[in-house]
Amino acid sequence: MTLSGHPDLVAVICMVVAYLVCGIPFGKIIANRMCKVDLQKVGSGNIGTTNALRAGGPKVAALTLLCDVLKGFGCVYLGTQVIALEGLGFNASAVAPGTAHDYLIALLCLSCVLGHMFSPYLHFHGGKSIATGVGVLFGLAWPLALIHLGIFIVLVAITGYVSAGSIVTAALVGLTVSLYFPNATLAFKLIMAALGLLVVWAHRSNIKKLRFGTESKLSFTKRVDRMDDAA
Repeated sequence: MTLSGHPDLVAVICMVVAYLVCGIPFGKIIANRMCKVDLQKVGSGNIGTTNALRAGGPKVAALTLLCDVLKGFGCVYLGTQVIALEGLGFNASAVAPGTAHDYLIALLCLSCVLGHMFSPYLHFHGGKSIATGVGVLFGLAWPLALIHLGIFIVLVAITGYVSAGSIVTAALVGLTVSLYFPNATLAFKLIMAALGLLVVWAHRSNIKKLRFGTESKLSFTKRVDRMDDAA
């Protein structure tokens, strides 16, 4: 059986691969290798860039950020090519937003975020998918990713809270995607909006801390060596 002409089947395979690749907990691996720190046992317990910075410092955070962005970008970019070339008979434009199969790419993006958030290698625990989500947007459309990065940077600069920038930029995904891809199918827009809201949901503890004024501000020098609840 050839996979050509079966984009849904090819997409499912790509989604599974993306989930498994994006589930790789690079932050946990890098922090453990570089400074013998288990990110799940210090600070927020998160495996992402912010907790890597708090627990391991700028070098650990930078490598974590790079790896998490690249895994999201690589899975979406390469997965899109595979779905188009293998599943749609080498028609590279057949999955672009605005085409009948564009929802497959949105599902691929969602698979990346779910992989990082519910890592199969960490008993389905993981990160909050901001860096991976940025990588996903770069794989989808780099100008869209830059828009969200700009929003994030401005909000963090104004508030001092990484979580504030993360929550707002994630919440806006549905809107920005709809504006950037006005001709995309409703399914594509709804799936991407759900992706953004899922990332907001992952920040529910941060939202609570922001409300009560207990959220930690961004710091490149302050280190943590215990869980926040135990501090």
